[in-house]
Amino acid sequence: MSTGPDPEFEQLLEYVRDTRGFDYAGYRRPTLMRRFEKRMQSVHVDGWGAYRSFLEGHPDEFNELFNTILINVTGFFRDRETWDVVAADVIPKLLEARDEEMPLRVWSAGCASGEEPYTLAMLLAEALGEEEFRRRVKIYATDIDEEALAEAREANYPAKALQAVPPGLRARYFVEANHGWAFRNDLRRSVIFGRNDLHRDPPISRVDLLLSRNTLMYFGTDVQARILANYYFALNRGGFLVVGKAEALQSGRRFFVPYDLKRRIFVKDGSLEPAFRVPRLPAPMEPISEEREAPDLGEMAFEHAPIAQIVVDEQNRVASLNQAARSMFGLKLKDIGRRLQDLEVSYRPLELRSLIDEVRAHRHAVARKDVRWTPPGGADEPRSLDVQVAPLSGPGESMAGVTVSFVDATLHRALEEDLERSRRELETAYEELQSTVEELETTNEELQSTNEELETTNEELQSTNEELETMNEELQSTNEELETMNDELRDRTDETLRANSFLASVLSSIQQAVVVVDRGLQIVAWNRRAKELWGLRDDEVEGEHLLNLDIGIAVSRLRDPIRAVLAGERADTLVLEGHDRRGKPTVFTISFAPLQARPESDEADGAILLVAADHA
Repeated sequence: MSTGPDPEFEQLLEYVRDTRGFDYAGYRRPTLMRRFEKRMQSVHVDGWGAYRSFLEGHPDEFNELFNTILINVTGFFRDRETWDVVAADVIPKLLEARDEEMPLRVWSAGCASGEEPYTLAMLLAEALGEEEFRRRVKIYATDIDEEALAEAREANYPAKALQAVPPGLRARYFVEANHGWAFRNDLRRSVIFGRNDLHRDPPISRVDLLLSRNTLMYFGTDVQARILANYYFALNRGGFLVVGKAEALQSGRRFFVPYDLKRRIFVKDGSLEPAFRVPRLPAPMEPISEEREAPDLGEMAFEHAPIAQIVVDEQNRVASLNQAARSMFGLKLKDIGRRLQDLEVSYRPLELRSLIDEVRAHRHAVARKDVRWTPPGGADEPRSLDVQVAPLSGPGESMAGVTVSFVDATLHRALEEDLERSRRELETAYEELQSTVEELETTNEELQSTNEELETTNEELQSTNEELETMNEELQSTNEELETMNDELRDRTDETLRANSFLASVLSSIQQAVVVVDRGLQIVAWNRRAKELWGLRDDEVEGEHLLNLDIGIAVSRLRDPIRAVLAGERADTLVLEGHDRRGKPTVFTISFAPLQARPESDEADGAILLVAADHA
């Protein structure tokens, strides 16, 4: 079977891309073809066309193919000489160049099953101390393989995998688990795992140390240059890049300066700081340079931006389309230079030309919210878009053009609807609970009256022996009535228990975090979503003062809205920025409502907080 580039093989790659959205166009062909051939041998298929037919008839084969392409070869302290230089030289230089209070951000690209980021976590904890490590360090570990990321988050490894870990480090940073050794949970919270396609997704920014070992070698030269440009953008000035010993980094020498070439350690010296700009149309007669120019990082950032953007020049020609815009509206690179009114996007999902004229006339941005749009083909559900048209300033007071941005707000609108529906369900549950409490009070009063009658009967029984038989019959009748009432009380008690169980089920099923406090701001209820969001169980926080909790947000700002609710006033929704239990930046939207536990009283007995979390 041929190992060179083949038109039939390229058609197979296009089929995989169009069917499942995985684009391997930038991967090295010899390596990629060997991985495909290995899978074809396993299913006894010969020929690229035959394997495509096999994929069409066996959809489950895609998962096996993707797992074969992703080569997850890793280990603790792999290539020990490199790790010795990182521990003895790189980490001390990073710490010397930064203030003691500054955070330290690290990115491990292509982390596979997590051995590399956990190795780095041990070295940083040794250098900083465990308390400083937990306070200052964030390690972002990314890979394209979801199964490998799941293993990394589990952080449970067999004893054989820890053979390269020095005994002292193993004793300090691992604990025995059911099937091996697990990395310590309190330190594991500083390691954040997530999916990232280096070929397509934007890089993690503002990192001090970037490890990408034996990852670049699977990509072609053009894709390598693009990824290295993203790495340059991700690193702070003076940050270190560590690559695999098989990666010479020839295409990235203009971005990075060798620090230890033998161990493939490089540093960003900051001498190359490209001016980020919006891409523009070239002049019609602009000569094509024979010499290849360095990539423009501004254009690359625009191209890979997650928001769909279209740039229109003064003649209403399309000056630029980023990847998200082309994918969303079915546009092509050849549409650049065409007049906007010749494209469907000029009037669908909304009329853009009038908005652009308004922006040019008034020189300020114009926004339209909740624009309904159905993707081409009608196969997908309608989406909700937020559209903004903004001017691009040129030299002096001139205006160079207009940029149109499309933000997919479908999920945000759905969350708002879910929040409203959950609020209505909660109000209904409280009304039912209030009715049940009233019925229970009536039953208690009836029981008290029955007990008083029983006492009177017993006194009469003691005072007259002559009427013993008569009083016994009366007592028997009264006991029967009491049993009937006890049965009714038992039924009502069962109803109360079911109502309490129903309320607990409602609280646990609400997608937002629910926190209930009394008038002293002591926590009395804490639902499952709050536990998942902040990592604290209900038995850990019940009875604790809300403002004393360390949950990743400025809890002191909750005092005034809660006091307003307790005073019978209305409190506006509060939006706070912070982080969840994994340290991921999160925007919290908090609503406040009074808790009326006593129907006969107009005074609130506490406050209810509904917290919606939106990860940045």
